[in-house]
Amino acid sequence: MTEDSPLGDRLDDDDYPAYTMGRAAEMLGTTPGFLRAIGEARLITPLRSEGGHRRYSRYQLRIAARARELVDRGTPVDAACRIVILEDQLEEAQRINDEYRRAAGAGKRGD
Repeated sequence: MTEDSPLGDRLDDDDYPAYTMGRAAEMLGTTPGFLRAIGEARLITPLRSEGGHRRYSRYQLRIAARARELVDRGTPVDAACRIVILEDQLEEAQRINDEYRRAAGAGKRGD
């Protein structure tokens, strides 16, 4: 987690290249205004290119697509963003728990 984004900076090699706001909105089937709205709700913080243009990674597009699904079903943008953040945190907690259990199980077999 960072100050600007509760989801943190999760940029992997497969996340490049980052897409311009117009291309990202087109890929999501939405408008740049939707991307601005979820940015204002602090769901995603766009990357900045050298020229200062907003750019979005594939990870950010996956997050935005989930928020878009919720908004399309009538959930307000702010609430949709909070839901997506909580879902992401839950997935991360489950991943950490699974890793812990695997490590604990491997330690028991070594005794």
